[in-house]
Amino acid sequence: MTEGNGSDAGAEPMRWNGWGDPARARELPFSVRALLPLLLGRVRRPEPAIGLDDVRVAPSALNADDLAAFTAAVATGHVDISHEARIRHAGGRSTPDLLRRRQHEQQVPDAVLRPGTHEEVQASLAAATDRGIAVIPFGGGTSVVGALDPERGAHRAVVSLDLRRLSGLLRLDETGGEAVLAAGTTGPDAEALLSAHGFELGHFPQSFRYATIGGFAAARSSGQNSAGYGRFDTMVTGLRVATPTGDIELGRSPGSAAGPDLMRVFLGSEGIFGVITEVKVRVHPIPQDRVFESWSFPDFASGAEGLRHVAQNGAGPTVIRLSDEAETAVSLAQLGKVGKALAKGASVVTVYEGENIAERRASTAARLVAAGGTSAGQGAAEDWLSGRFDGPYLRDSLLDAGVFCETLETATTWSNLQTLRAAVETALREGFADAGAKSYVMCHVSHIYPTGASLYFTVLAGIRTDPLAAWAPVKARANDAIIAAGGTISHHHAVGRDHAPWLAQEIGETGIRILTAIKRELDPHGIMNPGAVIPTAAVRADGD
Repeated sequence: MTEGNGSDAGAEPMRWNGWGDPARARELPFSVRALLPLLLGRVRRPEPAIGLDDVRVAPSALNADDLAAFTAAVATGHVDISHEARIRHAGGRSTPDLLRRRQHEQQVPDAVLRPGTHEEVQASLAAATDRGIAVIPFGGGTSVVGALDPERGAHRAVVSLDLRRLSGLLRLDETGGEAVLAAGTTGPDAEALLSAHGFELGHFPQSFRYATIGGFAAARSSGQNSAGYGRFDTMVTGLRVATPTGDIELGRSPGSAAGPDLMRVFLGSEGIFGVITEVKVRVHPIPQDRVFESWSFPDFASGAEGLRHVAQNGAGPTVIRLSDEAETAVSLAQLGKVGKALAKGASVVTVYEGENIAERRASTAARLVAAGGTSAGQGAAEDWLSGRFDGPYLRDSLLDAGVFCETLETATTWSNLQTLRAAVETALREGFADAGAKSYVMCHVSHIYPTGASLYFTVLAGIRTDPLAAWAPVKARANDAIIAAGGTISHHHAVGRDHAPWLAQEIGETGIRILTAIKRELDPHGIMNPGAVIPTAAVRADGD
């Protein structure tokens, strides 16, 4: 058993009004700029970016006694009411979030608290409860569903609880293959700490460079290697959580029948019950081998059939991803392959890591060929891997060019996959058409199960009016279509505030009453992330 110390190491903060490292920001490739008028027609001139100093925010609502109480909780130097810190914690990184970052007046938290231990988190929640102040847990700032909006609810102020000082590998059981990581540890830091001992976690969502271990757990994240290593919630074997009414530690054995599995209460809870401070996860030795193979298919339907057979056979690739005809075309255009981009067809990338690669690859190939696939060599899969975390930079470049770009995702059974895909695409196209905008909808499958798969949509639109106002009814229409067609309101982005109005239609009114009862017990004053996950009306009704 290896014992480790916490670490303050981590990635530099993201751009305050965009994604990631400013040095990685890039202009749109000429081939993409040439393609956009063909897809969307003329687009509106975007609102010019503003400087951080140009943003106007309301003065902090915290008084001297509030600041003293929080300073006592997290120590001097870790309560921040500066203009910049408050703006940097004003939300996540959805397209609406970034469009709001272009506005001169913005809603921000009243302070940013940076606890460095579990005990400091406890003290922060106690101070907030005593003083009637809302708390928004904040990890890497990568939420795309409104989970980080600085909403006060019924409280007089709101603080952002930045957990990135809670960082490090706390324990490693090399025999059992388990590691305990502090919740604020970023994805890259976690992998670096584990690799020093010959292990890896293997969880690589697109937000990997900035998202945190606690955020992965709180949002029930799913990474690009899920076909090989599973979703993040399947990797979690234990949690430590601070709530306003007490602590809880879960996961003392690899299997248990000691009542309902309470870990499932906190996985996906998005900070509404308390703050995850430590996460115990299953880890594995770093794979020594990696093999790539790309495939082409006549269309999305035949590609999906191939993925179904792979999923139901088992022992397939570590990564398998199907892009529909529209996404394949744009991917090729980004690489300057405009001629190929105009051709029809879907594409699949596969990546194999670990043991028995030859056997797994042969089995997968046989099933993909039987479904109509043709091997296309390694190149496209290698290109995908090299740029797999860079998609959000392209989104920023599109926004800078006046093109609206947003994503949404869902999942369903194999038998319902095509129906759900058609329903969502129709809702998006018709919604934008009603707003007078041309749109281009792309779809991919990146997470597969024996019984079904996820669907991930990217939509581009040439909106001529206020994009925030235009997107809201389109998003609602797409969410309605997802529920009506039998999909989940979220496969891996989570609920946040954006999806909360649709949650009851998925889990039922009884499900909402269960969540509300748990919140009432753990957070009786409702300070934790007001308005997220549980519809606000349900929480108010419970409190009446």
